[in-house]
Parts: sequence; structure tokens; C-alpha cells
Amino acid sequence: MNKKYLLLGASVIAAAGTLFVLRTDPKQDLPQDTAQAASTGDTAMVSISMPDISGNAEVGEYIFESICAACHGAQGVGNVEAGPPLIHKIYEPSHHGDESFQRAVANGVTSHHWRFGNMPPVEGLTRGDVAMVIDYIREIQRANGIN
Repeated sequence: MNKKYLLLGASVIAAAGTLFVLRTDPKQDLPQDTAQAASTGDTAMVSISMPDISGNAEVGEYIFESICAACHGAQGVGNVEAGPPLIHKIYEPSHHGDESFQRAVANGVTSHHWRFGNMPPVEGLTRGDVAMVIDYIREIQRANGIN
């Protein structure tokens, strides 16, 4: 009899947890002006302070702006019509480590935080290229309090 109640309780907790995850929308953490930005033609999803970029991050900036910005917005601020901002707490190193970026580029990603659809693999970038892009994104994140 106790096993029955234990199983029922575990099922209720699992269902509640699933409901919480499914109902949580990461976009709710974005600034309120995101909808206004979309209506005015500005596709940025977040506002950032841009630091001075140096070293490998400068090469990463060139790669990012040439290849990644089409979906993730210039300087990683997102594009309400194409892809999420990378300058966002969801992409802080403790949640999405550097290897997650490497794998996203190499293998693509199934949509799990945002409603933009799946990210396809990005052809033509080496792990070294992606490491420099990561350096660029991490510098911007640090300058905006995302550690």
C-alpha cells in the first residue's frame, strides 16, 4: 500500500515539474521593449554594452558577424525573426559551456529554449574558429554581467 502512495506522489511531482518546464518561457526574461523593437523594425532582442574586443575574440567577432549574426543578431543580441540572443543568461558558461557551442555548430541543435526551430549544423567552421567565436561572445557576456 505504501508503494502505491509513493508511486502516486512521485508521479504528481514529475507531472508538476514537467508542467513548470513546459510553461516557463525564457522570453519572459527579456526586456519589455522586445515587442516594441519588433514592431519598429528593430530585430534585436536585448540591449547590451559593447566592450573593447581584443586578441582571438577579434577574429571571433569577424567570424560571428560574417556567419552567425544572420540568425543571432549583430553582436549576439538575437533576431526576433530568426534566432535567440547569445548575450542572455541562458547562455552563461555554467548553463551552456563552451563545448555546447562547439557541438551546436558541428551537429546542430534541437530547439529547447526558444521557439525559433532547430539550428542546423554550420558548415565550414573548424573547432578553432568556433573557439574564437566563443571568446568573442564570452567577452560581451562578461561586459554585460553574464558570468
